[in-house]
Order: sequence, then C-alpha cells, then structure tokens
Amino acid sequence: MAFALGHGDAVNAMHAPDYYDALWNQFTPRLPGVELDWTGLYSSWEPSKERLYELDSDVHLADPASVSALGSWSQADLDEIEENISPWFGNSFSARHQAPPTEWVDAYEYYGLWEIFAKVAQVLQAEAKYEALAAVHEELLATIAADLPAEEDRPTAVLLGPSDLESIYAYNLSTPGFLTAHTRPLKPVSAFGDDVESGSTVDFETLLEADPDVILTLGGMHPDTSMSDIRAGLRDDPVGAEISAVKNERVYAQAGRYQGPILNLFQLEMTAKQLYPDRFGAWPQYSDGPYPEIPEDERLFDRQRVADVINGNH
Repeated sequence: MAFALGHGDAVNAMHAPDYYDALWNQFTPRLPGVELDWTGLYSSWEPSKERLYELDSDVHLADPASVSALGSWSQADLDEIEENISPWFGNSFSARHQAPPTEWVDAYEYYGLWEIFAKVAQVLQAEAKYEALAAVHEELLATIAADLPAEEDRPTAVLLGPSDLESIYAYNLSTPGFLTAHTRPLKPVSAFGDDVESGSTVDFETLLEADPDVILTLGGMHPDTSMSDIRAGLRDDPVGAEISAVKNERVYAQAGRYQGPILNLFQLEMTAKQLYPDRFGAWPQYSDGPYPEIPEDERLFDRQRVADVINGNH
C-alpha cells in the first residue's frame, strides 16, 4: 500500500523482503517508469524491539494483534514501542477473517482491502492518490460485472498454494477478506464443498474428488516457482492427471496471498481472463518471467494511468 501511494522507498522493513521484491517486480515492468527495490531490508516477521528502536519508523504498518500472536511479544512490549517510537497500524487477520488472539477478539474489526488502503492513505497523507487508484478499481469492477457469464456457464475452480505438491494449501474463493479480493468479484463456482476449510491442506485425491475445471496457483508468478514443474507434477501423477483442469491445461499462475491494491488490479485482470477467456480475452499460457504483455485493446485497466498515480503525475 505504501508502494501504491508512492512511498515504496520509505519502507525500511517487511516480511520476507527479498521474496516480495522479486514477486512485485514481476509486475512493475508493465507500469511505465515505476521501480521498486526492497532487497536487503530488515526481515521483520518477528521483529526485535531493539531493531525497531534502530529503525525509528514514523509508523509501523503492522497489526499488533498479529505480532502478539507470534508469542514473543507481550502487551507491555507493544505499548512500549507505540509510546516510544510510533503507532502500530495494521489489520492482518482481515486476510481471511481469522480469529485474532483471545485478548483482541472483542475489539477486533475486519476490513476489505480497499477499506484498509483508504485508511493507510490517510496515515500517509496521500488521499488524492488513493482516490485516483480507487477510481481505476471501481471501473475495473464495473467492466467485470458487466460481462460476467451466468452462473451455470462459469467453470468450477480452486485456489491453491502449492509450496510443493506434497503440501498443497487450499483457499475458498469466496471467503471474506483481502486474500480473495481478486476472486470474489468474478463469482467463480468453488469446486470444494464446505468440508474443505480455507487454509487447510489437501492431497491429489481430494482435488480429484472436487475435479475443478480451473486451478489457480498462488505464488505461481514468483521467479523461484516453476509453473512448468507444477504442471508436470500434476500430469505425471496418476491421480493428478485425471483432474479436469490438468487434462484441459487450465492450471494457471497467480501472484501472492498478500496482495495490495496494485497487485489486486493485475490479479483481477488475470483471473478474469483465466476464468472467462471468451468474455475478457485469453490469458497467455504463462510459465515464467514478468506479467505477460497483454495487447492494449485486451487490457482491463490503464497501466499508464496507474503508473502516473504511483509516480505522482496524476
């Protein structure tokens, strides 16, 4: 969100910076004049108080409830950082509306991706940039809504996070939260029933029983992930090979679970094409490299317009 508001260079720590730098930079080549470099930042999944004092940030874009859940931070520690350095400002459990730690339950509220983005824009005093990007988002949603096929004509789909094919995480397509901010507007039909909990692991037998028409692969666009290997692993397994999505070559790469507004725009476009190529134009059979170059007349949002907002030229 800071990056979307033109403050990417101000970020001084983040979870897995090298991983997400590589992932985000699969998309920046499609935004003229936009650059991003988070390599080498402090990896702050479970930060130390000492390092936060050293960083001396103006705001901690992190959920104190999530930091608390890691186990090494007490409420006194959280209060100390807020009082001596700067506030905490985050809402991580809105990803899938998970329950926060017990002591946070009564006060915790859930927000959508763009609702959180509006609040971050207020903190960073960049409301005009938020409004400009929100307008792009609303127009994209309207474009999608205007051309969605009837429910009976939609494919069944699953959203998977296969860090490897031995441990496949499954996510419900319509679960509230920002993890599915790019799938819910497309109203796909989930191949899984209520017996598969979002965030649980599944095996090939469970996938074949669901038999999705489309498999969406979170993290599939990261440079260290081989979509060719994932597809081959599914094809070469006697159970995986029988899944409709595998037989029909509809196993697609996606970006990441932790999408901000810019990735959300790209993921809405790519997922629309992956699910409904007859309505929104075909998605290239992606294996590696940056986000494919889509012909201008088949793009669902204006790249230059988004780049201008990030760069302050809107």
